[in-house]
Amino acid sequence: MRSIWNGAISFGLVSIPIKLVNATENHSIHFRQIHLADGGRIRYRKVCELDEEEVQGGEIGKAYEDADGTMIPITDEDLAQLPLPTAKTIEIVAFVPADQIDPLQMDAAYYLSANGVPAAKPYTLLREALKRSNKVAVAKYALRGRERLGMLRVVDDVIAMHGLLWPDEIRAPEGVAPDGDVTVRDAELDLADALMDTLGEVDMDSLHDDYREAVEELIAAKASGETVRPAESGDAGGGKVIDLIAALENSVQAAKKSRGEEGAGAEGEGDGEMADVHPIKKTSGKSSPQRTKKSTAAAKKSTAAAKKSTPKSTGAKKSTSTTKKATAKKTAAKKRTSSSGGSGTTKKTASSRKRTSA
Repeated sequence: MRSIWNGAISFGLVSIPIKLVNATENHSIHFRQIHLADGGRIRYRKVCELDEEEVQGGEIGKAYEDADGTMIPITDEDLAQLPLPTAKTIEIVAFVPADQIDPLQMDAAYYLSANGVPAAKPYTLLREALKRSNKVAVAKYALRGRERLGMLRVVDDVIAMHGLLWPDEIRAPEGVAPDGDVTVRDAELDLADALMDTLGEVDMDSLHDDYREAVEELIAAKASGETVRPAESGDAGGGKVIDLIAALENSVQAAKKSRGEEGAGAEGEGDGEMADVHPIKKTSGKSSPQRTKKSTAAAKKSTAAAKKSTPKSTGAKKSTSTTKKATAKKTAAKKRTSSSGGSGTTKKTASSRKRTSA
């Protein structure tokens, strides 16, 4: 990364040569101004008010405008002669707990890089001292023609510096708070707490600029000649809250839905999944849903078993009829046998009687 400022950190009698590097970058999409009639670009030109001629950058200096409109020229040489000890030095003035720094004072962020091999040891010393103390360093430095206030802290293995606004640059919030006394009920606070718990935490790395992505898609579509359809505008409510309790409850449900917790009932119940619901037929007797489900399952099993056993019963009927036929044949045979056997015996008895009488 390219450095934007070279200097040193003044840490008591220790001087640490460093380079100042921008820690942030702007990803905003920039537009040009054009002439609507012909699409020509509109440019700003620097023109002198006295002779109305365009002036190049090398011919432009700086001046202070007095209350009566008089211009007082100030040159770079004039500024260089000022007794400014922080012109090339980040001068640490104190070490304080981080919570003593008002976030309203936070400004641009920079990384401080050790400038050269000799700077590595004192740089590491300051970094480790900040880590062990759990404090931040308050410092003064000069950048772009003015003295500024900064805060040094450790980010991973690097010392970072946040530009701070001077305390007198922070405006007091007078007239900003709601007028009059507003009472908040405990039930409303409970719902607000529930909403906060539902939203929970977020991975900061997962957040991104949706608007910038939409603008990029719009530009790509228009560049390729595609028709751009207007986005559906959601109802933001117009900033009017009719029922605060209902709004909080709906917010909690919407937050759960967005996190895949549609199936959650009361707070702390359910696992966030939707269950299949089947209607239960009414019965004459009183039975619990579990018993009804069990009996329904048993009935289904018995029906299936009955269907499977139907072919077997048909075969049984066939075998029964066959057995009946065989039995009838055997009975007839017995009758024939008995009848034939009886006649033979009678004939033998008659012949024996004749012989006896003779």
